Amino acid sequence: MKYTQQGFGVLEVMIVMIIMVILASLSYPRYDAQVKRSKRLEGQAFLADVAARQARYFAQNNRYVTDSTELIKLYGHAFQVDQSSTGYYLLHLEPGEDEDGGYALTAVQQFADSICGNLTLNAQGKKGYTGSGYGVEQCWR
Repeated sequence: MKYTQQGFGVLEVMIVMIIMVILASLSYPRYDAQVKRSKRLEGQAFLADVAARQARYFAQNNRYVTDSTELIKLYGHAFQVDQSSTGYYLLHLEPGEDEDGGYALTAVQQFADSICGNLTLNAQGKKGYTGSGYGVEQCWR
């Protein structure tokens, strides 16, 4: 009888595994960066929403809300007014540095992103970040 090989040998399986590890190590950093960017977009939308609510409140009351404990005045209800929809950011609100009674918003991240860190926005529309990387243009795009 003649013996014929059936299936894969250990060497072939090891080669396939090595190729898969190389492909995963090349693609994971890009995937991780894209996930963090999508979370930053949520933070940006969160700050934009609060800024719009601040403008509406200012038009009606001639002042801004400048304390995190008064956020209910912007939303009209108390259901999680200080965090983004999926909880990736918590809102910190404080008085602005200008004389006209402005405000400063900070979206405090709840995930690991040392490049952009927390996102900031003030009453004049000045955007910022607390991270160590990219720059305002990259963190707010």
